[in-house]
Amino acid sequence: MRLVFAGTPEVAVPALDALIASERHEVVAVVTRPDAPAGRGRRLVASPVAERAEEAGIEVLKPARPRDEDFLARLREIGPDCCPVVAYGALLPKPALEIPAHGWVNLHFSLLPAWRGAAPVQHAILAGDEVTGASTFLIEEGLDSGPVFGVLTEQVRPTDTSGDLLTRLAFAGAGLLSATMDGIEDGSLKAVPQPAEGISLAPKISVADARIDWAAPALRVDRVVRGCAPAPGAWTTFRGERLKVMSAALTTDRTDLAPGAIAAAKNSVHIGTGSHAVELLWVQPQGKKPMKAADWARGVRIAAGERLGADQPA
Repeated sequence: MRLVFAGTPEVAVPALDALIASERHEVVAVVTRPDAPAGRGRRLVASPVAERAEEAGIEVLKPARPRDEDFLARLREIGPDCCPVVAYGALLPKPALEIPAHGWVNLHFSLLPAWRGAAPVQHAILAGDEVTGASTFLIEEGLDSGPVFGVLTEQVRPTDTSGDLLTRLAFAGAGLLSATMDGIEDGSLKAVPQPAEGISLAPKISVADARIDWAAPALRVDRVVRGCAPAPGAWTTFRGERLKVMSAALTTDRTDLAPGAIAAAKNSVHIGTGSHAVELLWVQPQGKKPMKAADWARGVRIAAGERLGADQPA
């Protein structure tokens, strides 16, 4: 089939690579988000998908909005049979959905209908799911509600961050998306409507959502740290400034610390929660580089009675 691939971030590149390598399909163009400012100089930078497509000599389309008539006209000229999608980052209007004969097929990183929305992997970790996965489905105008072509499952490991889990799903999902294209082409694969039960939503995680509540149980604190890594990054406050908590570990060593209370030793930093303490491993103070938590604690010289999140409402 003639394919137009739509995707933007690094997580979409494995699927693009798999389709480029396919002997049964031809990626004739790529649709991605416009170049965006990045770095200290805020210069415009192409998306990872755009960079990969340009390396492969594939035409790249960067519409400001997918409903722009110039973009829709070019897509009609290309005449794709199907448009596979991975984390494109914009809603597709009905005129665009109607162009490819086999529609737009999305690789979504959850077991639909669970975790429909922008942040399925983060929400799976925040919810404590032990198993998640990926699904390919036919895009319709509803939010991730279209019929499903195929699924795969992936175990959520106890120490997984969102970044860890998403990386594994990106590579496994690349194979699923390629197999879905094969099945659509030869007619062996039919989309099945999603069940009406088991629907859950996964909206984008905000910075406010990533703030650690030290009065919550340690297990919840651990999930917030892992679920928000690497972005937007779990955080708390210390002496009125933001402190990013990049990694932490569950421990049963301390049950005597009040929520947010700090117990700093030579090589460890424990913080009290609503249950037992967690150990901080890596932190990033405001305006500084990431560092080991023990190095941070030595540098700030923690006084007796100081705690993290001290400005949070009780």
